[in-house]
Amino acid sequence: MDHLSTFYRDQLVNDCLPFWLENAVDRQYGGFMTSLNRDGSVLDTDKGVWQQGRFTWLLAKMCNDPLLANEQARSEWLDIAVAGGDFLREHGFDASDGRMWFHLDRQGHPIRKRRYAFSESFAAIAFGELAKATDQQAYRDLAVSCFEEFLSCGQDSLRFPPKWTSQRTTRSIGPAMIRIGTAQQLRESIGLETAAEIIDQAILEIKTFFVKPDLQCVMETVSETGEILDHFDGRTLNPGHAIEAGWFILEEARVRKDSSLIDLGCQILDWMLLRGWDEEYGGILYFVDVKGLPVQEYWHDMKFWWPHNEAIICSLYAYLLTGEEKYKRWHQRIHDWSFDHFADPEFGEWFGYLHRDGTLSVPLKGNLWKGPFHYPRMLLTCWKRLQEWSESGKLA
Repeated sequence: MDHLSTFYRDQLVNDCLPFWLENAVDRQYGGFMTSLNRDGSVLDTDKGVWQQGRFTWLLAKMCNDPLLANEQARSEWLDIAVAGGDFLREHGFDASDGRMWFHLDRQGHPIRKRRYAFSESFAAIAFGELAKATDQQAYRDLAVSCFEEFLSCGQDSLRFPPKWTSQRTTRSIGPAMIRIGTAQQLRESIGLETAAEIIDQAILEIKTFFVKPDLQCVMETVSETGEILDHFDGRTLNPGHAIEAGWFILEEARVRKDSSLIDLGCQILDWMLLRGWDEEYGGILYFVDVKGLPVQEYWHDMKFWWPHNEAIICSLYAYLLTGEEKYKRWHQRIHDWSFDHFADPEFGEWFGYLHRDGTLSVPLKGNLWKGPFHYPRMLLTCWKRLQEWSESGKLA
């Protein structure tokens, strides 16, 4: 435990974070350029709004923990986080409707917007951590308004036009999962009073519509009333997504000391590792079919970085909350495979995309989707939980 705690912290502070600070910070126009090659050179100067919020959140959250580094280092992180928040506040919003953009050019001019409101969710946690770090009410107000905008997504068909017709209405697990994670972060950063209610509703939605005990799996997409849709999209499972929801639920179990949530989170992990782990080559498959049929997406058997980050967190939570040896073995198995295949010992950070056999698909370290979030969040979260465990023998 002590070794892992030290390892995760060192990887975060000395390997992952320097890669992004040295290469992604745009000191000319503000914000972050996250489309980086293996060596950190910029592949594309466009900026994803997700990544502006995510990196701002990471830096502010790290500077809010005095045990991670000395005051000078945390002050430098905060300066960059504030600059990231300023860029997000100035360029991330469409003044015509208040919605947030998804894709900007380097200077911050908008390129496109998406129907969903995940930009708002990541901006909310960024402004929440900035509010905690600076004690400024303006950041708190932004955090709340961004989260409220995210919560309204799907309820206002004029501002959030649906992607599908009414012929086959569906619901996906992603929005419920992100509601849990965002509310948890805002409860910690700004003391969001409605967090528990929002989390309860989202967990109930996941249990009611997506958790399928008869099939021993967690669905990604179901009908509006929770039935299995016997089509490509309806049969497709995303093990990493479900496992991410699993550790959010285990985090809630940790906070509430709720054994029923421990059971739910561990059940999700058990089922989706059984479905998603590649017994031939190791690692977690990106998509699988609930019936074992061929999957439509051609990247279904690739190994992406982020499901492995989520599985490392979830298996560690499961072990620390239950003490069951099988979760200790799973954590070691996933940790070892991931660091053996994704980590770049020469330039730092992780590659994002591998072929099924674990060989490198593309050497880039970042794009509009991959940035300083899943991997450093894993390192930060695992270090924090292990630090608590080493101090008290239990999760705080």
